[in-house]
Amino acid sequence: MLSSGRGAWIAFLAVLGPGLLAGLSDDDPAGITTYSVLGADFGYSLLWIIPASTILLVQFHLMAVRIGAATGKGFVGIIREKWGRGAGYFAVGALLFANFGTICAEYAGISAAGGLIGIPSWISAPLAGVLISLVVVLGSFHRVEKVLLFISSTLALYIIDGLLAGPDWGEVWHYSLVPHMPTTATGWVAIAAALGTTLAPWGLAFIQSYAVDKKITVASLKWTRVDVVIGSVLTGVIGMAIAIACAATLHKAQIHIVDAGDAAAALRPLAGRFATVLFGVGLLGASLLAAAIVPIATAYSIAEGVGQPASLDLDSHHFQWFYAAFIGLTIMAVSVVSLPGLPLIPLIYSSQVVNAVVLPLHVIALQLLSSDANICGSARSGKWTRMAGWVSISLILGCVAALAWSWIG
Repeated sequence: MLSSGRGAWIAFLAVLGPGLLAGLSDDDPAGITTYSVLGADFGYSLLWIIPASTILLVQFHLMAVRIGAATGKGFVGIIREKWGRGAGYFAVGALLFANFGTICAEYAGISAAGGLIGIPSWISAPLAGVLISLVVVLGSFHRVEKVLLFISSTLALYIIDGLLAGPDWGEVWHYSLVPHMPTTATGWVAIAAALGTTLAPWGLAFIQSYAVDKKITVASLKWTRVDVVIGSVLTGVIGMAIAIACAATLHKAQIHIVDAGDAAAALRPLAGRFATVLFGVGLLGASLLAAAIVPIATAYSIAEGVGQPASLDLDSHHFQWFYAAFIGLTIMAVSVVSLPGLPLIPLIYSSQVVNAVVLPLHVIALQLLSSDANICGSARSGKWTRMAGWVSISLILGCVAALAWSWIG
């Protein structure tokens, strides 16, 4: 029995990573800002969108990992193979369009965290960019993964923040389980942003390509599913903790915020200096984690889109497209964030809405690919999984349609 349990634990550790990193990196500065605004502006009333998005996150992350394990190809790579180069280039363009604002948001988060202790953005953002690039370009796959998993542990601080805020737990449970539809256009924007930041297209592309890079196979999917579920649930719990902390303090005091740095500063008189420190450290950890992962995800897609190999495990001489894309995206994002007077917050928040608008195309492609026996073979989605996928896609389309209707109205 002990030997069997030990073997299961070893098998789980062997595949640990894709789900945790893809899930927790969704709680990035853009996500923290979105959840903070959700709580500060709407209180507890829209909390339900976070657990609802988390369920979708589990569903589509599992779908993406299954495709990667069955085909040995990333999202853009399999699209290129299935529908041709034109479709591959379109997928790269859509992801690049959606991802660049998010990459800027990661470095804006680093700047915001540095600003809490007086470090200007023109120092903190470039320094972080250099350090992250060195780790990614010079490190092997497993070394990079260990560094990223260590950084991700700082996000647990947000759970403590949510508890310190002293929320009304009765209202938290009610509004988390019973959907209340927004009555204003800004409410629908908040819903779309929360959906887009939790179920980000770049995260879906990343987990598939990363699973391929980690050499996840169909035989190891059993334990990979556990990793995906744990990572997704933790993502939702942390997102809830952030929204609850801001709902219990900032909304109650009628304090409006525009970014995660504002939320950290505003918490000081309401929940104490310790809450501010925890929020700031969590913001820095989230920023560093996502500032590595989102460019990696985009670099995977760009290299796959032009038919070049994409991996963290071999030297840069053999993977010019992959590393060039990563470094280029990092330099551009750092340059944008370092510009004085740039309105970063509209960029951050709108990037999450863009994610929600691009999302339907991505999840429909995942659904079609995972249902194709010629692509996934024995790992093809079953009947009930396919039905659940189309129901979820319908809900996502409904959310985007409601957002568009609220703007037109």
